[in-house]
This record gives sequence, C-alpha cells and structure tokens, in this order.
Amino acid sequence: MAHKGLRFVLQSVFIAHPMDESNPLIEQRRSKLASLRSEGVDPFRAKFTPSEPCANSHSDFVEGRAVAVAGRLVSLRDMGKTTFAHVKDQSGALQLFVRKDDVGEAAYARFRHLDLADFVGARGTLFKTKTGEISVRVSEYVVLAKALRPPPAKWHGLSDTETRYRQRYLDLMSNDEVRETFLKRSAIVHEIRAFLHRRGFAEVETPMMQAIPGGAAARPFVTRHNTFGRDFFLRIALELYLKRLLVGGIDRVFEMGRNFRNEGISRRHNPEFTMLEAYQAYGDYETMMELCQSLICHVAQMVLGTLRIEHKDADGGVIRTIDLTPEWRRARYKDLVREKAGDDWFKIVPQQRRERAAKLGIDLAAAGEDFEVTSAVFEKLIEPTLIQPTFVTHLPKELVPLAKISGDDPDTVEVFECCINGQEIAPAYTEQNDPIEQRERLQHQAGGEQQKLDEDFLVALEHGMPPAGGIGIGIDRLCMMLLGQESIRDVILFPQLKPRDEPASPSPLAP
Repeated sequence: MAHKGLRFVLQSVFIAHPMDESNPLIEQRRSKLASLRSEGVDPFRAKFTPSEPCANSHSDFVEGRAVAVAGRLVSLRDMGKTTFAHVKDQSGALQLFVRKDDVGEAAYARFRHLDLADFVGARGTLFKTKTGEISVRVSEYVVLAKALRPPPAKWHGLSDTETRYRQRYLDLMSNDEVRETFLKRSAIVHEIRAFLHRRGFAEVETPMMQAIPGGAAARPFVTRHNTFGRDFFLRIALELYLKRLLVGGIDRVFEMGRNFRNEGISRRHNPEFTMLEAYQAYGDYETMMELCQSLICHVAQMVLGTLRIEHKDADGGVIRTIDLTPEWRRARYKDLVREKAGDDWFKIVPQQRRERAAKLGIDLAAAGEDFEVTSAVFEKLIEPTLIQPTFVTHLPKELVPLAKISGDDPDTVEVFECCINGQEIAPAYTEQNDPIEQRERLQHQAGGEQQKLDEDFLVALEHGMPPAGGIGIGIDRLCMMLLGQESIRDVILFPQLKPRDEPASPSPLAP
C-alpha cells in the first residue's frame, strides 16, 4: 500500500502544447518560485559543484563518506519529519535522506515544497537505509533550478512518438534507454575518429556551402549569399573537396560532417545526415574493404563489447541477430541480380527488362534509363534481404562516375556497397584519377550541361592525383545497425519534422 504522504510521478501531467500558459500546475510552480524568491532563495542564481556523479556513490560506497551530488528530482516521498527523494544525473539516480533535524526547520519546509523535475544539489554522508538502499544523509542542499512545467505523465517511458521527436529533452528525461542510445552514438563517433587517427588519417573540414553541388546525384538545398549576390548550395557530399587534398599531398584524410539532400523523409532518410568520408592514397576498393570491416568491428567491440548485434521488438523479443564475426560475404552485383531476376537478365533487351521488373512488382516511375531499372530491382528485392554483412561489388559504371572502370568488365566499376541489416551502410571505390576520363564521365552524368561541372575539381585532377581508395560511411545508418534501432529518427537527436501547425509554402529560392 502506498504511504499517504507519497508524492511521486503520478502527479505529473504532460503539457501538450509548449505555449500553454493557463495550466494550473504551471501557475502553481510559478507561485512556488515567487515564494522561494521572497525568502531570499533564487534557484537560478545558485552555484553548486558536485564532487562526483550519482553512480559513483553506488560504485564507491563507503559508510560515512562525504559527498556532494546534484541532479533532477525524480521522486519525492514525504514522511512527516523526513523526506526521501531521488536525484538523477546522466550517470543514474541516488536517494536523498532529508531530515528536519539535519537541515533545519526552514530549509526542510522549503524542501517539502519542491516539485518533481526541480534541480537540487546536496551535501552529506553516505549510508544504507534499513532496506539496504545506498543514500545520502543530507546536511545541506541548494535549489539549482525550478522547473516551471511538470514532467511527462509517463515519467518512466514517454511513448508518444510525436512528442518524443519534437521535444527530445522530454524523451531523454523520461526514457533511460533513449538517453543510453545517444550516449552510445557519441561513443561510436569517438571510436571512429580514434581508429582513423591511429591509422594516420588527418581530420579536416571542407565547405558546407558550395557554388556547385557535387560528389553525388541528389537535389540540393539552395541558400543565398547576399554579399556575393548569388545562390549557393548546401553540400550533398564531401567527396570532391577531400580529393583536392589528395592532390595537395595529404595522403590519408577524412571528414565527418553533415550533408544535406532536399529529398524524401523515411525511416532510413533524413534531409540532413552525418557522413564519414575517408581517402587513402595508393589504396583501392580492396583497401577500403579491409578498412570498412576493421573499423565497424572495432567500434562494435569497443562500444558494445560484442560483435553479435541483437535487434529486438517492442516486447524485448529478438527479431534478428547480426553477426560481425565471420569473414564478410562478397557478391557481385550482377550475380545477385541474376539470382533474383533471372539468369538471362543482362542478355535480354531493355524493354524486356522493364516488363519483367514490372512483373516482379517494381515501381519503375523514376527509372528512366535501363541501368536504373536494374538498380530498382536491386534496391527493392535484393538489398532488404542482405541482413548479414555483405560487400556487393562491381556496380554498373553509370551509378558511380567517380570510380575506376573494372579491368575485367568495362561495364562496371571497382566499387563495393557494404550492406548490413538490409540497407547500404557504406559505398567505397577505387577513385578515378584520370582527369580526361573523369571529365567525360561527369559530362555524361550532367547531360552535357557545362555549368553543372565542377571545373575547379577537374583542374585539380589535371595537376595530378595519386591512385587512391575512398569510402563513405553513413553514420546514422551505422548507428541504427549497431544500436538496434529501426528508424533513423531514433538515432538523430533532433530529426527533421514538419513545423507544427504551419502550412507549407513555396520558397522564393526553390529552383
């Protein structure tokens, strides 16, 4: 039976609209803030330095050890002359034992009027209660921030999807698993950088606003530079500027940064996303294959402590296990297509391919050219089945105009796509460093429109670029795979959402 003095999370009510100021709980909290200030206590001017995270008080427990901890109040249980509370920081929660005789009558009365989600700092000594819970016997405390809005009703597990993404701070506040996911994402990024630094790669930064968007075939976002009086584009790829650095003599280089593509949103796509690109002089796509597998396995081992990644459903049941331990499978693009679409796929005429693809249930509305029909078959029928790590090699040359032609098949390029968990994680290839052939292939991709060519990049190639291998790894998709998430929105802290209650309107900068 709950104690009659219990004040816990059930008093909290989620405020649906952030601009709602008429809620009585908000008015009550504002009144409490005014009362604190009338007593000379201003929580927004207080200072307090914790001696350790809350979790350390558990791991380094010594009876009677003096500590100073701080965090958000996540529970309050009033027992009359004693109040039990829990404060929570990034590391975890710790119980506070607050007694009138220890802190004084006035301070105790103020503590009893604090609310869930307020921040406090407390000094005292560690001890164990009769139930064995490690706690702080508080000798003094400081109110560090007054929460003017109550926490979500479901403090232990905010479930409304719209709220979780729009007000991520409430999601992090309410769901320990979500917070842990993003802390692990941070660790993944750290380990990627550490791995590449140990291999002698230099990290650089390249322009995010570009006069000509290159390195991929995607629709860019347009912005305006008022001083220059012209439009610029948010980059769609990192590639062309990093290759300029190979020309300049930086033999191993990488960048991890945001790309922007003005395209659709789905559980695997966000308009802005994080990409790693790395280039190694005197390497090729085989070099990048080794780097890709070694890097992903290193990160999994360091962050997760395992090379077997379990993806679970909402009830905790395992729906698939990704095993990174064995030698990763290699398969040629054409062989995979033949397995799914017929052994004669590349022998029949283009119209027959379109007809067969349609019978296989492929939507060909966006497939204008013949190679795009085959690509649609791969993306819809093959890629989703590649759950275990697979290097799909030797893609059609039309798909990757910046790669070298394969020596044994002039219709393909020395490329691989690393597919895991049914999606592409990383493309990589032997970089094209022949400036004449590169110009011809980019002109073909641009449809003969000279203004779409990045002449500065082509001039750079004419100064001589060493043979090299290059790789791009989608950090968001890598995190989805490693952290067992099914939507890209669950690994991006603030995913792009349609503005609330705002109708979409055409932009004057739209092409």
